[in-house]
Amino acid sequence: MAEILGLGCTHWPTLCGHNETLTGVFKRVLEAPNVDPKFKDPRNWPKELLEELGNDDGLSAANRCGERFGNDFRAIRKILDDFNPDFVLVWGDDQYENFKEDIVPPFCVLGYDPEFDLQPWHNGNGGRPNRWDEPGDWKLGLKGHREAAKHLATGLIERGIDLAYAYKPLHHPMAHAFTNTFLYLDWDRKGFPYPVVPFAVNCYGRNLIHAKGGLGHLFAPPRPADEAGDPPSPQPWRCMDVGAAVGEVLAQSPYRVALIASSSWSHCFLSPKNGYLWPDHEGDRILFDAVSRADYATWRKRTLDEMEFSGQHEMLNWMCLIGAMEALDKKPVIQDYMETYILASDKCFLSFPA
Repeated sequence: MAEILGLGCTHWPTLCGHNETLTGVFKRVLEAPNVDPKFKDPRNWPKELLEELGNDDGLSAANRCGERFGNDFRAIRKILDDFNPDFVLVWGDDQYENFKEDIVPPFCVLGYDPEFDLQPWHNGNGGRPNRWDEPGDWKLGLKGHREAAKHLATGLIERGIDLAYAYKPLHHPMAHAFTNTFLYLDWDRKGFPYPVVPFAVNCYGRNLIHAKGGLGHLFAPPRPADEAGDPPSPQPWRCMDVGAAVGEVLAQSPYRVALIASSSWSHCFLSPKNGYLWPDHEGDRILFDAVSRADYATWRKRTLDEMEFSGQHEMLNWMCLIGAMEALDKKPVIQDYMETYILASDKCFLSFPA
């Protein structure tokens, strides 16, 4: 009989590095030519930002964060181990990694080989040592679950959810949203024994091709006035509908499944509200307060324009999870919630017990 566990975490890329690198995005935004100079002026910064920077350029805050998130991932991993799933499905985004100009699906289920290796440090983590000081040729061994991916894709298509699927990567072995999730869930390097089914969501939509992922829009020349923008991401309500259908298909399957939404919440470099320098705490609190009360209707009312203004692009991954949990009538247990001004994004860890 099917059993389903829900989990939420982050795949924050900077966490791959040592603590002294955790303010890197904040410092990078300060160098961006497309950021209004008034937001770069410390005289215009909130007092909370200045306090977080302190007198050591944010290192104390980064050290606290590194320890805190290590403990959060250990706690989430224990929940996962106690549940012992047949496979793990992760909703994550692709930032111009596997999906580029030749194909950008709104949703794509990845049914990869039964065994495959990734080399996350092959390109040197941007020239910086990784948190575990692993060599460039270190391999992360993972297992795919093609049978489960086929079962899920078939069930979704039969329910009118027309989505893509793939059995092998196109341009990149695996987007960092997924790779980092598995790296962090194996924080203490015990190995990650559970087969995985990545479920890609086009979270970057209108920014994906022009900005080529990440902070590109803050450095790229403006789009020509006569050039039409790229199509948007799926609507938040549609992501919730897709998540609900995933929950329904898997609830009728023979599998024990952990469903994971992996992303930070509002990202500073995506939010014009605060000049791209710090996250939209107010926007995140709306959704955090709602999920804490299992008020999923508030999530469904959130519009794509509101999410993009807040820099919540990647939270479409969470919309999928919330849709599934709503359909399965599950309530959350909050593990952690952190707001920050200098560490790129707000973050949440939670579970929905089986």
